[in-house]
Amino acid sequence: MTRRRWIAGHWDEATATLTGAQAEHLARVLRAVPGMEADVVAGGFVYRAEIASVSPEEVRFNLLAALETDPALPITLVVSVFKFDHMEWGIEKATELGVRAIAPVIARRTEKHLAAAAAKRVERWRRIAHEAAQQSRRADVPEIYDPVSLAGRVKAAEQGSVSDSTPVTRIVLAEQERGVTLRAVVEEAMRASGGEMPQIEMAFGPEGGWAPEEEALFDANGWRAASLGPRILRAETASIAALAVVASFLE
Repeated sequence: MTRRRWIAGHWDEATATLTGAQAEHLARVLRAVPGMEADVVAGGFVYRAEIASVSPEEVRFNLLAALETDPALPITLVVSVFKFDHMEWGIEKATELGVRAIAPVIARRTEKHLAAAAAKRVERWRRIAHEAAQQSRRADVPEIYDPVSLAGRVKAAEQGSVSDSTPVTRIVLAEQERGVTLRAVVEEAMRASGGEMPQIEMAFGPEGGWAPEEEALFDANGWRAASLGPRILRAETASIAALAVVASFLE
């Protein structure tokens, strides 16, 4: 029988603990007792573990043996904030597909009430990613960055590329782009990486698409415009479709 998987909040070399809702669920709902085994994610690794003590406030595990796991895909999604219920679904599915990080941004055409409320939603988005990672048996939880302006994200990405020795292919999905497909850009990145797994960062615009000055910003900072095809997709559909396309090359 497949062991349940939990993501520890605290750990050291020999033990890991769960607190909060996870501990309460184990103690009150699952009625866990010392000696029960589970898989525990701690520090980016997965361990076969045994419960050492149980209370509704804290469940402590002894870590028995490290298990082999698949790493997250080296993909960051830069997503213009959109309707929160749709965005939550997109975060959940992107986590299941193995994304490494999600960077919410405020674009010119982001709805003003969503932009104003986005910062208050970050912790909820992180909980959704945590729960989806646990459910899909990931060895890690994708990072959900605090929302920033699109210009701020583009600037941060450019600064990061200077200090990071691994090159990053940055792609902006653009409705007006028809000559270059996402598949072609990823294939080019795979060839250029010399057999290593390339890092990919993909940006998705709000309803109404990118403003002309935003397209110019991407172009000036070396982002490649690419298309997912002739169909008009919702923001959450486009990001998941693109992630699946890229994952098919990397996995």
